[in-house]
Amino acid sequence: MINFRYHVVSLTAVFLALAIGLVVGTAALNGPVADSLKERVNGLSKDNQQMRQAVNNMQKEIELEEQFAAEIAQVVLPGKLTGRRVLLLTLPSGREHTEGVLKMLQIGGAQLTGRVDLQDKFINPDNNNNLMELAVTAARPSAPASGLPGNGHGVETSSALLASVLLDRAAGATPVTEADRRSVLASYSNAGYLTTDEKVTGPAEAVVLVSGQPYVDKDSAKKDESVVKVAEQFDRTGAIVVAGNGSAGGNVVAVVRGDPVLSQTISTVDDANTTQGQLVTTLALVQQLVEKKAGQYGVGDNASALLPRLPQ
Repeated sequence: MINFRYHVVSLTAVFLALAIGLVVGTAALNGPVADSLKERVNGLSKDNQQMRQAVNNMQKEIELEEQFAAEIAQVVLPGKLTGRRVLLLTLPSGREHTEGVLKMLQIGGAQLTGRVDLQDKFINPDNNNNLMELAVTAARPSAPASGLPGNGHGVETSSALLASVLLDRAAGATPVTEADRRSVLASYSNAGYLTTDEKVTGPAEAVVLVSGQPYVDKDSAKKDESVVKVAEQFDRTGAIVVAGNGSAGGNVVAVVRGDPVLSQTISTVDDANTTQGQLVTTLALVQQLVEKKAGQYGVGDNASALLPRLPQ
């Protein structure tokens, strides 16, 4: 018969075994296992320090490259665009690097005929019909609606009208009057489709379209298409360089480079968000105006080179 003394002995044995297990386990952890864990922690700490140093070094390299590009611009750009009339046309996605692009154009001596900032409202597909109607009502005698695209795409039609008043007309065509130019721009400005930071002084012979990353909302495909329509219509009228950010995901740079027709007449720069890319944008514009040649430049997909060859 199992008595109370047996239970006491049994419980004592259990607790004694637990105590021995804890002692043995602690001793084991304080031995090779603890040493191994300590080595791993030290190794990870060293790796982390090395990675931080590598990041700091890369950041420093980037800053030096930006500084180099800014300094070399003062050597290679002055005089390259003297007397050349250039329009700066910006999209909402490209606002952050617009000032850098503008600065390089000024170093090159470009005569800025004006800066026009297209607003999100201009790209929004919900405003397609309104843009179609506005293109008709905003047209003027020297910028008639008769020559505009009639396929029902509001951005395309309005872009064609804006290009006709902001860029040179073809040889022999009747020039747009200053009054009609101001009237067309005022119509779009008053409706909230664009803003002009500076007075447009006249027609330009070339345009730099400053863009950025592709759209990512539910209407992204239609918006990206509209941006391409803007580039196409200005390309029909004058020389154009797209100063972009990236070359993937359906943005205008990617579309132009993937189109065998557009890539022959529209130049693109996929890193215009950097000082290097802003320098290259100006050189690409020089190539367009002097050599009548387009090129695809930068570090992204389908770029033909980092920068164009300097004209002799």
